[in-house]
Amino acid sequence: MRATWRGLPARRYDTGFEPGLVVPAADGSPLLTDHYFPRAEGDFPTLLVRSPYGRGLPWSPMYGMLFAEQGFHVVLQSCRGTGGSGGRFDLWRNEPADGLATVAWLREQPWFTGRLGTVGPSYLGYVQWALALDPPPELRAMVVQAGLHDPYDLFHSGGALRLENALAVGAGMTYQHRGTGPLLRATLRLRRRLRAITDARPLRGAYVSALGEIPWLDGALAHPDADDPYWRGAALGAAAERLNVPTCLVTGWHDALAGQTLQQYARLRAAGCETALLVGSWTHTSALREGWPEVFAESLAWLRAHLCADPSALRPTRVRVQVEGLGAWRDLDDWPPSRETASWFAAPDGRLAPREPAGSGPLAGFRYDPDDPTPSVGGPLLSGAAGPRDNSALEAREDVLTFTGPPLAEPLDVLGPVSARLRISTDTGYADVFTRLCDVDPRGRSTNVCDGHTRLRTTPRTSAEFTDTAEIAEVAEASEIAEIAEIAEIAEIAEIAVPMSATAHRFPAGHRVRWQISGGAHPRYARGTGSGEPALDATELLPVRVTVHPGSALLLPRPDGAGAPEPGSASGR
Repeated sequence: MRATWRGLPARRYDTGFEPGLVVPAADGSPLLTDHYFPRAEGDFPTLLVRSPYGRGLPWSPMYGMLFAEQGFHVVLQSCRGTGGSGGRFDLWRNEPADGLATVAWLREQPWFTGRLGTVGPSYLGYVQWALALDPPPELRAMVVQAGLHDPYDLFHSGGALRLENALAVGAGMTYQHRGTGPLLRATLRLRRRLRAITDARPLRGAYVSALGEIPWLDGALAHPDADDPYWRGAALGAAAERLNVPTCLVTGWHDALAGQTLQQYARLRAAGCETALLVGSWTHTSALREGWPEVFAESLAWLRAHLCADPSALRPTRVRVQVEGLGAWRDLDDWPPSRETASWFAAPDGRLAPREPAGSGPLAGFRYDPDDPTPSVGGPLLSGAAGPRDNSALEAREDVLTFTGPPLAEPLDVLGPVSARLRISTDTGYADVFTRLCDVDPRGRSTNVCDGHTRLRTTPRTSAEFTDTAEIAEVAEASEIAEIAEIAEIAEIAEIAVPMSATAHRFPAGHRVRWQISGGAHPRYARGTGSGEPALDATELLPVRVTVHPGSALLLPRPDGAGAPEPGSASGR
């Protein structure tokens, strides 16, 4: 494992290994547990790592061995119903009780000193928040790496199904704890059948051909409402609102859980909890591959500071972010560094302007056809397709609008949460809206920076409700409707805000800022059907005409009080 990365700290201790220990869960089920430890005299703190993904690769070398050789007991445990542990796995319901049951077992071990920390990524972060709901007195430090606290948000976004990520979660949770071979075969089946699964009508049960029946996945997919009793008790964000355990957070700008990590940071800061944040130019998986030297160093420094009274490796600032487009790391006192924003307005002819343009007519429109859904390209996925990608082919489609600023005379830094304010109408009252910030280089290559998605529901109004014939003509032209008489129903103009996640990105001089707007990103999100039917059971697909109106703006965080640059030359698509 050491040969995989450069820059890992030197080994301090030889290590020992006790495999297959049995720890009783809260209901008495046997939880299989491996114990890694330094082969040396002395008292060493303990790290608890609870996982539904098994206890083999990569968890054994990356967490068991590497941390043990730095002077920690490491308790690596398979969650209930996984990796040989008894009982039935439930996506979230058992973790608080089983975590406390494991700590009770630790208290009986002769090598346990009462100094406890937790560490781990993804669902291994979720079990840390579960323990933090009622933190035991021994818990003195947490390191949540690309961690989850809200399962609903992993599967749904404002009622829209995060389809591709949901399928990846189903594959990982079901097969990874069975070993590398079963996981690889399931992943390949899913990849081969992905289009047939995601295009199926209805979607319900379509995944079974690749993954087999997964009852908990059926439940997660079938409840798109965050207030549904099904999700009661699943979200653990409240733990951060009252926590006083020092907590280090790690994520990547293209991590599917980046938004949850930044929420955790904000809640910890509001609670006055000691916290640190590291954000690299990573996806959910690359943080534990290419980013592992930085992630491991950050984690180790935090754990030594709070479990071993050795703060020598802690960095001086609370926040460190990697600025994309620059490649350098930047230390910050807090996140976000500024709460001010600068507006970039959609303007005629595909321009993006720092001032709102004059005029009241529609700016542009497109026809979204759910039978040929706008595809997803890159972004915060759980698969290897995640991250920055060339959007040129996507933007050449007729169902994708772009508004592009002039070449920048000087670099533009964007640090903080990005959002969009849209004034939009549809002819059916139903539409999904996907909006994305892109960086266009001097050769015209458009690369995604961050994005957001929302579901629009408005009340249609008939053409008879328009009192101005000029308005009808403008809407017709923008919506590419040949005859005004074809406008049977046109939705009212809706004003919507779309969070587009956060970033730290430098647009170099000569680059251009681009705002991309479309009717979806399939299969990252289950396609909007145009009919209002729930995605899981929809069989009817209706095309939707979407029109963008003046006043629509891209809101970029404004570091150090800087505004949007003055336009040089106008630039469209």
